[in-house]
Amino acid sequence: MSEGSGMESTPLQNASNQWAKLLRTYQQTLDRWTPHVLQRWLALAGLLVVFFLRIVLAQGWYIVCYALAIYLLNLLLAFLQPKFDPSLEDDLLADEIEEGGDVVSPLPSQRDDEFRPFVRRLPEWQFWLSSTRATLVALFCTFSEIFDVPVYWPILVVYFFVLFALTMRRQIQHMIKYKYVPFDIGRKARYGNAAR
Repeated sequence: MSEGSGMESTPLQNASNQWAKLLRTYQQTLDRWTPHVLQRWLALAGLLVVFFLRIVLAQGWYIVCYALAIYLLNLLLAFLQPKFDPSLEDDLLADEIEEGGDVVSPLPSQRDDEFRPFVRRLPEWQFWLSSTRATLVALFCTFSEIFDVPVYWPILVVYFFVLFALTMRRQIQHMIKYKYVPFDIGRKARYGNAAR
């Protein structure tokens, strides 16, 4: 600060300024990573490989690995689900019918109706960011003996795969029942007159 202002910066103000500068740098780094989808996911895959190598070579921290796997499964399910769940809309529609209200379907019923694109409950960017943060936290947890709880790891592996199979089956059944696909791979966007 200038000498003529009569105000001196306190250590708390200096720490606050440094923290704000660190947050700005962090946000700028994230903003630079945003358009690079493939590179972001490859970096996360590399980070997961490092994490799993750490688990396998150290032969420990199986609880940390299991917790990370469950968290990533939870994120995957949120990524695959629509933001506005059709089953909840069906329940609300049924309640409306029971109360004697007008029957208006929330989904398009004819070709003329408005197109509604698939909107995810968890956007791709948030999925990647949360997965990366969780993997980094799990990796740092493997450097502390506190988190190395002795467990019989084959039971955790079997339980995770059973849980994964059951939740994915339920999710796929939901996708089939309400006729939505959370991926746009292979779809072609057509604009304007299609008969050219």
